[in-house]
Amino acid sequence: MKITRYRPREAPPVWEEVAPLVRSVVAATVSAVPYDVERLLHVVASLAIWATAAGHPRDPDVWLRNEVIDTYVLSRAAVLEPSSVRTYRTWLLRVRDALAWSERGEAAPARLHAEASPHSPYSSPELAGLKHWAVHLSGQQRSDALALLGLGAGCGLQPREVASSLGCHLRRHGDRDGPLVHTGVTRVHPLAVHAGWETVLEELACQAGSRYLFRPRRTAEYAKNLVGSWSLLHRPPGGLPQVSVGRLRATWIVRLMATGLGHDLIAKAAGLASAASLARYQHHVPPLDDDTAARLLRGPRP
Repeated sequence: MKITRYRPREAPPVWEEVAPLVRSVVAATVSAVPYDVERLLHVVASLAIWATAAGHPRDPDVWLRNEVIDTYVLSRAAVLEPSSVRTYRTWLLRVRDALAWSERGEAAPARLHAEASPHSPYSSPELAGLKHWAVHLSGQQRSDALALLGLGAGCGLQPREVASSLGCHLRRHGDRDGPLVHTGVTRVHPLAVHAGWETVLEELACQAGSRYLFRPRRTAEYAKNLVGSWSLLHRPPGGLPQVSVGRLRATWIVRLMATGLGHDLIAKAAGLASAASLARYQHHVPPLDDDTAARLLRGPRP
């Protein structure tokens, strides 16, 4: 669904001509690369639009040649951070490799080096300590800290999704006793807030109304350092770790994985391309105790 509905912001007229090719490339390779589907669409679409404007044929095999990719990323150097330029190049090379193997009807070859490590989840004492610290802040600092913690550890949102969350995005699903859900992000199923964060986020939502939950006085929906700058200015005391949306999201993912919930559902709730993306978190999931394993294997009584 994300692939078929994708359209770049301020898409030029040429987008309509290259859109089917971009969607086909992403659909053919998304399960073979460890990247978020929306970001993958953005990078491939950007390359396709640039290549067409530069006079290259409307052919992914041409766009994904080494020399074309290199020329493209160098053209973006003036508007992207150096790390982003390297990321774009790496992603496009991985897509090129995955597409080549897909067209040959073979699985992509195994990588001979480790994947980049995901964010480490917070331990239960660390998360409890951060929540205690946030609750005892005052005024807007309290609201901002709790919004970060609740949207990250309670919903598993990414930084951009945290930034765009409004108070009116949180509502009860069904009746007043139904789960609190976040309606401001696109997911296959309603994104229910973890029960431990429902009260906090519902309180914040009532206060915020139609304003942003996090830093409501800002005018821009998102800036690259929006969350990071806040975390640098508001450091928890007593040896507690810094607030990180990436670590909060990892905490949410690992906690769901530890319950035995189906990985396909977790991946869809997290906005990931497939359940395969969860493999990098598996080593953080504690092993099941014997009683829990036996209960899950036994299943419900008939």
